Amino acid sequence: MPFTPTDYLPYDFANRRHIGPSPKEMAQMFKVLGVSDLEALIADTVPAGIRQDEDLAFGKPMSEREMLFHLREVASKNKVLTSLIGMGYHSTVTPPAIQRNIFENPAWYTAYTPYQPEISQGRLEALLNYQTMVSDLTGLDIANASLLDEATACAEAMTMAQRVAGSKAKAFFVDENCHPQNIAVMKTRAEPLGIELIVAAPDTLDPARVFGAIFQYPGTHGHLRDLSADMAALHEAGAIGIVAADIMALCLLKEPGAMGADIAVGSTQRFGIPLGYGGPHAAYMATKDAYKRSMPGRIVGVSIDSHGNRAYRLSLQTREQHIRREKATSNVCTAQALLAVMAGFYAVFHGPDGLRAIAQRIHRKTVRLARGLEAAGFKVEPATFFDTLTVDVGLLQEGVLRAAVKEGVNLRRVGETRVGITLDEATRPATIEAVWRAFGLLRKDEDFAPDYRLPEALLRETAYLQHDIFHMNRAETEMMRYMRRLADRDLALDRAMIPLGSCTMKLNSAAEMMPVSWPEFAGLHPFAPADQAQGYTQMIDDLSDKLCQVTGYDAFSMQPNSGAQGEYAGLLTIAAWQKARGQGQRNVCLIPVNAHGTNPASAQMVGWKVVPVKCDEKGSIDLVDFRAKAEKHAEALAACMITYPSTHGVFEETVREVCAITHEHGGQVYIDGANMNAMVGLSRPGDLGGDVSHLNLHKTFCIPHGGGGPGMGPIGVKEHLIPHLPAHPLEQGGAGPVSAAPYGSPSLLPISWGYILMMGGPGLTQATRVAILNANYIAKRLEGAYTVLYTGPTGRVAHECILDIRPFEKSAGVTVEDVAKRLIDCGFHAPTMSWPVAGTLMVEPTESETKAELDRFCDAMLAIREEIRAVEEGRADRDNNPLKHAPHTMEDLVRDWDRPYSREQGCFPPGAFRVDKYWPPVNRVDNVWGDRNLVCTCPPMSAYAEAAE
Repeated sequence: MPFTPTDYLPYDFANRRHIGPSPKEMAQMFKVLGVSDLEALIADTVPAGIRQDEDLAFGKPMSEREMLFHLREVASKNKVLTSLIGMGYHSTVTPPAIQRNIFENPAWYTAYTPYQPEISQGRLEALLNYQTMVSDLTGLDIANASLLDEATACAEAMTMAQRVAGSKAKAFFVDENCHPQNIAVMKTRAEPLGIELIVAAPDTLDPARVFGAIFQYPGTHGHLRDLSADMAALHEAGAIGIVAADIMALCLLKEPGAMGADIAVGSTQRFGIPLGYGGPHAAYMATKDAYKRSMPGRIVGVSIDSHGNRAYRLSLQTREQHIRREKATSNVCTAQALLAVMAGFYAVFHGPDGLRAIAQRIHRKTVRLARGLEAAGFKVEPATFFDTLTVDVGLLQEGVLRAAVKEGVNLRRVGETRVGITLDEATRPATIEAVWRAFGLLRKDEDFAPDYRLPEALLRETAYLQHDIFHMNRAETEMMRYMRRLADRDLALDRAMIPLGSCTMKLNSAAEMMPVSWPEFAGLHPFAPADQAQGYTQMIDDLSDKLCQVTGYDAFSMQPNSGAQGEYAGLLTIAAWQKARGQGQRNVCLIPVNAHGTNPASAQMVGWKVVPVKCDEKGSIDLVDFRAKAEKHAEALAACMITYPSTHGVFEETVREVCAITHEHGGQVYIDGANMNAMVGLSRPGDLGGDVSHLNLHKTFCIPHGGGGPGMGPIGVKEHLIPHLPAHPLEQGGAGPVSAAPYGSPSLLPISWGYILMMGGPGLTQATRVAILNANYIAKRLEGAYTVLYTGPTGRVAHECILDIRPFEKSAGVTVEDVAKRLIDCGFHAPTMSWPVAGTLMVEPTESETKAELDRFCDAMLAIREEIRAVEEGRADRDNNPLKHAPHTMEDLVRDWDRPYSREQGCFPPGAFRVDKYWPPVNRVDNVWGDRNLVCTCPPMSAYAEAAE
């Protein structure tokens, strides 16, 4: 028998690994949809008038092995020196147990934001640990679950201070000793809001002139100042006092709360998070109890479930989800959850004694370094310090800096004659000796006995991390099991489909994730000399070029480190362009009423007036209303903000006309890139008339959500806007920065770059086509059982569809929340609930889900419809049925059963696995109870004992 070769391609990443349905499965789906093939479906769905002319072509797609080999070559061009530059960034020691069990574990990094708390109890507990850690170390009442980075946290604190201050002053004081990037981002935020920034020495502060003031502690050059008198003076004037504090220093030094601070912010990066050339890192914010409802970001709180058991949830959610819209001074709608979880586990891993010992060692090493320099006659400042020194070397500055690099060490250039040095947890005796050699000294580390130079008046007197969780047995066996227990309480992408509309929870492949942990990407300081980051430069340049090809734009800025930051940066870019051409008076932004909540918030943050535009009965932009408002505001029109495809999951055929009307009246077009998963390879926003878009790399381009962050939201712009892209204080040109580091969170970029290299142009296009196929397959299978709220002219949806649950509230008393919680029993995360239309579910399956998983979801939804029908027909009780009691826990299964339906119906509905069933750890969480009884730190162990009884 002659040999018959196979045409199967085992290393075809796009079609064998990333895209879920096999060719055979797709053929079965085509029959259900009544189309001959994929191209016929796309022709049905995507208007011909918006299709791009050329196919994406990036060269031959790489296999996983080829991509990893290529990234190794590129990574090797980064020179990882020991960076003692400081400025809020430090080398760290990530405990291997945390690196493997959290950072590199898909159970943690593929989870979604915990909006469904019953299936998020593990990460909610981990985030509550983080909040407790921050609250304890800062000495303030309540902390949030993290912000994007320290600089944006400073800006958030500034605008929060303006909201809560008694003073009506318009100015804000900034300690000149703040890190340069913190000052720069606050300047960016302040200007469009009309806040006057006074940057000066703390001794010049006039509290009567300001609504608030921020101080760096320790200062960027190492100085320590007791801020108690400053805080008292600010309070007397009705102003707010803010401290940007080094969280490691707080293990030894007097905490902000003890000095009277109202708000504390900072970074938890040095609690085990790699440098990553600038991010992602979890910033923190803590405040007094009186201001908790004005604090931006997410807050994890304690509540109870329907049986009275303790349960965690996101507190005050409406405060975040509405984001104050037209009254906003913040658009933050995300966190750095994965990094916050790591930092919290670092505190659990080491406990208060370990943290104090690490801080003490850092300080002791710094004292030894200082004594060696002083013995050689160098002037070292300040006299007392934690970990940072500034050395006056006069004309020797350049020589010392170069000599240090030859020793494998980066030091900080300060002014014309000084050198800054910041030590950290990773500093070894050999590093100290190398620094001495750079100064021309030949000394040994052991030449100096241990000594301390902490100011006595600033020694910490209060205990911290007293909760039992920070005193558990720190044997790695116990730690590993604790991490596993928390992970098992959650439902992440490693267990089941997460069909969230507008959030694109697709595969985050192991091959894409691996390079993030490599030292060549993880070990670079963001302000290291450019010649040490040539690998990053090559990657960022090539990724930018490829994203330009995908979108039709001419340049990208990688600085925004979230989608909302991308919106803000894009609008700032437009505002700067308008101003540069003498049109600074333009301050009106047209935004459809179905826009993301962050859209009007972002427009408000750049000082614009939001004018809402109506939508028609099909959910599309009302062109008549749009044109009328563009004409009415023609002299003041700055921009419009639209989402494409629409938030309703439809390709609007009028998009080019919307763009043309805006341009005709002097505005620019911002196209929200949240739905690029339906466009890549098929249509380009830059060709449709867009001037700027942000891309959610954590959606379309495979960066994982990490339980609510990290993310990246780079912006693409047309050529005329390039000079106005955000710059950085350590670089030249452009507008002000929106993030602390020049490239936001660049250690995430290998994920998106690796994805594009392995998919290639045809693979990316096929992914888009299959995303549309999967969404239409679900819509078709659920046809008749549920109404799909919006479709295109041919009855097709884009990459997502909206299921209308509203009729069931009237017919059966069943709400959208009941359906969402019942899906948990079936082993699914619910689709996006009540957005963009209240009482609906927005379903986005992505291209990565197999037909079997799509069918499992459809079977579950159809079974739920039958349960609703049973209520409608009187066969099930309106208030005592599986939907109303969902989700069902293991405890429900084994306790006395007094319900009119069987245990099997309640706990094992269609869609649920019998052997590998996911059991939620709590029943339905009581949100109202949680908001009325706000507890946002770890409850005492006695509370757990009471709950157990």
